[in-house]
Amino acid sequence: MIALAATPGARRLIALSILARLPLTMVSIGLLLHAKHLTGSFAAAGAVDAAYAIALGLGAPLVGRAVDRRGQTAILLASCVAAAGMLGVVAALPVGTSLPVLIVPACAIGCAMPPVGACLRALVPGLMPDAGAARAVYAIDATAVELTWITGPALAVTLGAACSTGFALAVAAAVAMVATVAFAAHPASRGWRPAPVASHARTRPGRSPGLRTLILVMSALGVVFSAVQVGVAAATSELGAAGAAGPLLAVWGAGSLLGGLIATRMGGGARSAAGVSLLLAALAVGHASLAMVATSTLGMGAVLLLAGATIAPTEASVYSIVDDVAPAGTLTEAFSWLATAAAVGAALGAAAGGSLVASAGPVSAFALAGAAGVVAVLTATLRGTTFPSAPVVPACAAPAPI
Repeated sequence: MIALAATPGARRLIALSILARLPLTMVSIGLLLHAKHLTGSFAAAGAVDAAYAIALGLGAPLVGRAVDRRGQTAILLASCVAAAGMLGVVAALPVGTSLPVLIVPACAIGCAMPPVGACLRALVPGLMPDAGAARAVYAIDATAVELTWITGPALAVTLGAACSTGFALAVAAAVAMVATVAFAAHPASRGWRPAPVASHARTRPGRSPGLRTLILVMSALGVVFSAVQVGVAAATSELGAAGAAGPLLAVWGAGSLLGGLIATRMGGGARSAAGVSLLLAALAVGHASLAMVATSTLGMGAVLLLAGATIAPTEASVYSIVDDVAPAGTLTEAFSWLATAAAVGAALGAAAGGSLVASAGPVSAFALAGAAGVVAVLTATLRGTTFPSAPVVPACAAPAPI
C-alpha cells in the first residue's frame, strides 16, 4: 500500500522534510518571547509576530513559484540561508532594540522561509503515480507534521527558559539550515522538474476553479483551528485551570496523529469530492461539540481527541486533490497557496475568536469553529464539481530514483 514509506531513501526524505519544518513551529512563539524579552512589551512582541506571519503568508506563494520555475535545489538553499541568517540576526540583537529594527528582519524571515512541505508534496505525484499510494503518503505527511506542532512550540519555550530566547531562535535557525540542505541534496529533490509548459501557456494557480475551492476550504479550516485554540485557552482560564490549555492542545494534536495513522492504514483518506465533504462534516461537528463541554476540562480533552482525529485525514484528502487541479508547472506554488490560505484563516479566526470570547465567553469561540466548519463543508459540496475525477496533466517529471 505504501511503497514509498517502505523505501529507505523515501523514509529519509520524509524524515528530513519533517525535521526541516520543525523550526516553522518554533519561530512564531520564539519570536514572540524574544521580542518580549528585548522590548519588555507584549504589544510590541505581538506586532513583531504579526509582521512575521503576514510576510510568511505573502512570501510562501512567491517562493513556491520560484521553485516551479527553477527547480527545488537552488531555491531551497537560497531561502534557508536567508531565513537562518535573519534568525541569527534577531537572536543576536541586544535588549532595548527598537520595534522597527525587530520588524524588518521578522518580515525577512517570513518571506524567506523555505517551502519544504510544499516541495515534498510536489514530489509525491512523481514518486507515487498510483493515486491510492499517493493518498497514503499525503496521510503519512499530514500525520507526521502533527509531531512538529506538538514538539516545536514546547521546544522553543523550554530552550528559552533554560538558556535564552535568543538561543531558542538560534537552534531553530541551525535545524532549518541543516535539515533543508539535506532535503535539497536528496536525489529526489535534486532531480525534480516541473511539467514542461510553454511560456504562453503558463497560468497562475489561482485561475483554477478547483484550486480556488481548496483555498476557500483551507481558509475556513484555518478559522476552525485558531478559534478552537482561543476557545480552549479562554475556557481553561475561566475554570481556573489555565495550565491545562497546553496539555489539552497536545491531546488535540495527538488525536490528529491517531487519525492520520488510521487513515494511512485505510488508504490515505477520501477518494472523491463527496468523501472530502463527509470528512469536513465530521470535522465541523467534532469541533462544534466543544461548546457543549466547555465547562469541563476532562470533557474538552475527550472531544478534542475525537475531533482532532478528523484533521490529518481531511488535510491528506485535500492535498491529494491538488495534483489534479493545479495548472501544469505550478504545483509547488499551489501547495504554498493552501498554506497561505490556512494562515490567513487562522489570523481571522484568532481575531474574531478573541472578540467573541471577550463579549460572550469561550462557548462563542467554539461556535465560531463550528460555523467555519460548516462553511468548509458547503464550499466543498457546492463546488465539488470543480474537482476532476482524474488528473488532466502530469504535474511533474519523474525524479531521480530513491
